[in-house]
Amino acid sequence: MRRSIFGSVGVVALTLLVTLGRRNLGTDSVPPVASPIAAPLEPAADELPHAFRLPTGEPPALSCQAAQGIIAEVRAKLAAAPTPVDPNALARATSDWLDPHGLWSAAPDAPLAAALELRAHGLLAELEGTGPCRVSRELGTTLVQWIDLLRRDFLQAGPSDTPLDQPIFESGAVTQPARVLSHALGARILSAEERWGDDVRGYSAVARHRYFPELDADGWSQVLLAAAVRAYVPLVDPHGAWAPHDEEASVYELDLEAHAPVRFWERALRTPLGPRIESGALAPLHEGDIVLALGGVITAGLAIEQMDQLGFAISETRGPTEVMVLRGDQVMPLVLRAEPSSREVLAEELATERVVYGDGAALVVTVHEVRDDLGELLARALLRERGGAIAGVLLDLRGNGGGSTDGAMAALGVFLPGASLFPMRRRDGSLEVDRASEPPLVDRWLGPVATLVDGETASAAEMIAGALVSYHRGPSVGERTFGKGCAQEYLDDEMRAGVLRLTTLVFALPDGTPLQRLGLIPTLRLPMTASKANEREALLPHSLPSWKGPDVRTAGLVGHEPSWPRSWPAHRGRVGPCRLPDVCRALLLLGGDETGRGLPRAGAAARGVHRRPSN
Repeated sequence: MRRSIFGSVGVVALTLLVTLGRRNLGTDSVPPVASPIAAPLEPAADELPHAFRLPTGEPPALSCQAAQGIIAEVRAKLAAAPTPVDPNALARATSDWLDPHGLWSAAPDAPLAAALELRAHGLLAELEGTGPCRVSRELGTTLVQWIDLLRRDFLQAGPSDTPLDQPIFESGAVTQPARVLSHALGARILSAEERWGDDVRGYSAVARHRYFPELDADGWSQVLLAAAVRAYVPLVDPHGAWAPHDEEASVYELDLEAHAPVRFWERALRTPLGPRIESGALAPLHEGDIVLALGGVITAGLAIEQMDQLGFAISETRGPTEVMVLRGDQVMPLVLRAEPSSREVLAEELATERVVYGDGAALVVTVHEVRDDLGELLARALLRERGGAIAGVLLDLRGNGGGSTDGAMAALGVFLPGASLFPMRRRDGSLEVDRASEPPLVDRWLGPVATLVDGETASAAEMIAGALVSYHRGPSVGERTFGKGCAQEYLDDEMRAGVLRLTTLVFALPDGTPLQRLGLIPTLRLPMTASKANEREALLPHSLPSWKGPDVRTAGLVGHEPSWPRSWPAHRGRVGPCRLPDVCRALLLLGGDETGRGLPRAGAAARGVHRRPSN
């Protein structure tokens, strides 16, 4: 079980799950698949979950007992009593999660979506109950009849003049009738069989099975229950998710982004028999190749989440991988071995900027995300820049959606070594208190510090800013923050069917000030020139209530109540220029000058701007 914190970036993505279900439904894009060669710089052992299994390609399925058990576990372990679930929202999200191709339930002519809405209350009662799952079995019967019809359309199709590598799946919402898509799939695959013969028939048979599984009513009922569980969890926890073991990488994906190894491709589109590489092909692969199999796993008909899982599973083998491809005018599939040369991957250093401040300089450190190694990165940045007079350190946390609680504790150790930090409360009322790390003296910063925050500063980034304020260690400047005062943990579900990401803790700042749904009110208010905060924790459906905690501050480390912002030395109007105007405006306030004297011209300040790419 590992704790993690997701900020505003993760919130936006997971909020889409609540309303749309499967995030990648209807898109023809295939995620870039990791190669088996791991980068020399590896994450710590506790940064990644257990080894990922290779996906089977079968649709996720749960028995009635397993589905009810997972829902009961979610409702019991959530950090606060769950709010009621809207049956119609459950029906819509279940329909989306059920359908990886736009065939089974999400297409406009698929009967299941309407049937789900009619039986939504019954399905919800079954999930939250303990009795037999009769509603899901009735819906399974509907699916049997529908898939049989689509399979006949597939088998009755004649050969197509449209090349196999042309897009067939929609990008965006599903508007194409499933019967049209099933006929097109059959035509394209038949043409491929006529061209390549026995060399592709084994792959086309697997594709047919995955697009049109031959399940009875009980089998489809279990597939529907797995989709319903996947839909249910984010409806009671906007930061939560459940995934079966075949697709569990999707639960960890926000943590894994920082650890992605070399990839087989950068962009690919789905075809009936596998992904077609569009760009970034890893030699000996070529752009335009259709990947039939990767590491022995046939790719046709894999769900997006299973393709993602396949990449991480193969990357753990740490050896060359066999890839079967169809290429251009070749008369038969090619068997290739992808073995990229190893390349050195250096840890990304924090961006710093020295800004004229009075007779010395202020050091501005931009922190885009709270990584596990943030404490080490901060210490290195400060050591690197200590030559010359540093009047103070400004941590620019704007747009920082958070990350790791361990990273926040390590970062705070640089400024508040050994301090008792955040009280965290579980559902049963038990408390846990985190403590800042105690780095060597050379890695500590005893001078003035402040944070620059905005509405997109969230979770672990709010922890850093809030703790410095709570201990009177350094003020915050900017706008009210996102307000995510809750933490998630990864759990193997008790049914041993998959993995949960669940909000199990609500936390407060070290002095007990609530953060959840409220955000951090900056010590010094400063409207941002380009504020983009359209999301707030308090606006998320089913976000947990705020919580005021006990004061857990270490008495000997609490600074004297300062007269903000006089903890920073006066700059006497000598500030800048800065790469970003808001940085100079913040430094002017920190030095006690609220008149705006010395504010650099916008044009001059914008030169050399370095901003985080939009997510």
